[in-house]
Amino acid sequence: MAQTDNALTRLLKSRDWLLADGATGTNLFNMGLSSGDAPEMWNVDEPAKITALYKGSVDAGSDLFLTNTFGGNASRLKLHDAQARVHELNKAGAEIAREVADSAGRDVVVAGSVGPTGDIMAPMGSLTHEIAVEMFHEQAEGLKAGGADVLWVETISAFEEFAAAAEAFRLADMPWCGTMSFDTAGRTMMGVTSKDMVRKVGKLAYPPLGFGANCGTGASDLLRTILGMTEAGPALPLISKGNAGIPKYHDGHIHYDGTPELMADYAQLARDCGAVIIGGCCGTTPDHLRQMRAALETRPKGDAPSHAAIVAALGAFSSESDGTDGAGPKRAARRGRRRA
Repeated sequence: MAQTDNALTRLLKSRDWLLADGATGTNLFNMGLSSGDAPEMWNVDEPAKITALYKGSVDAGSDLFLTNTFGGNASRLKLHDAQARVHELNKAGAEIAREVADSAGRDVVVAGSVGPTGDIMAPMGSLTHEIAVEMFHEQAEGLKAGGADVLWVETISAFEEFAAAAEAFRLADMPWCGTMSFDTAGRTMMGVTSKDMVRKVGKLAYPPLGFGANCGTGASDLLRTILGMTEAGPALPLISKGNAGIPKYHDGHIHYDGTPELMADYAQLARDCGAVIIGGCCGTTPDHLRQMRAALETRPKGDAPSHAAIVAALGAFSSESDGTDGAGPKRAARRGRRRA
């Protein structure tokens, strides 16, 4: 029932694109969060700032937004001696989000953010499937109790961890979406390509409502990944959440160089590439989201762009190949444009 009748499926049936939110960390740092602190603590300690974070996305036009719970699993919270507070912190983050969504005056979906555990899956690492499922399930129950409409696992590198999250979400009886981060020459850190993901998602016993890519290297690379997924013939809606440009170190902090105008072009191209749920990741602020919304509302949908068209609009790829052609990882030559 949860998979077929929920806030997200209803919205998807009525619209041919949805605007997701932008960055969490970038915007919280702008509000005073210190590097090294756990953002999830602010769900309890600074609820007014978390309300402002969520409202920033909703007021800019987002149809769905993620909760401030990316690092809310026991393994990540243990770094802050808060592993016993998983349910509390996730429930609090979702409760604030529920209040913001319910007061929006339109349909807005609350997506419970679930990030990676930070551990490496067995046999390469110590994280077993059973432990991963247990950690994700604990977090899922907190988000469910707080009123999340769907769960949203993101920035995953190993498909085994993605699959563990799917099983945990089934145990919680919650609909879900999921994205992986293709940040290593077009592949995830654990070697998954865009077409690999489409094939593997298609075999999940408890499939998501939508899937795709987030974060990564830059908006150009991410759209090449979305094109790879589209070419593989996915049966589910695709999600595109690209970074606002490339990170640059400036005056003691990380700054993303993508302008609102560039992210507007990215949003249009993401839809043309085949994405249905379109948002931003690192560096994306409400100013970016407003321009993205305007582009999606006013610009007509076009044909799928070529690689050359993506580069011309958003900048060069970081690697020659995204791995879908069978070629191994290879960085792009240092030049301003890439051949199609």
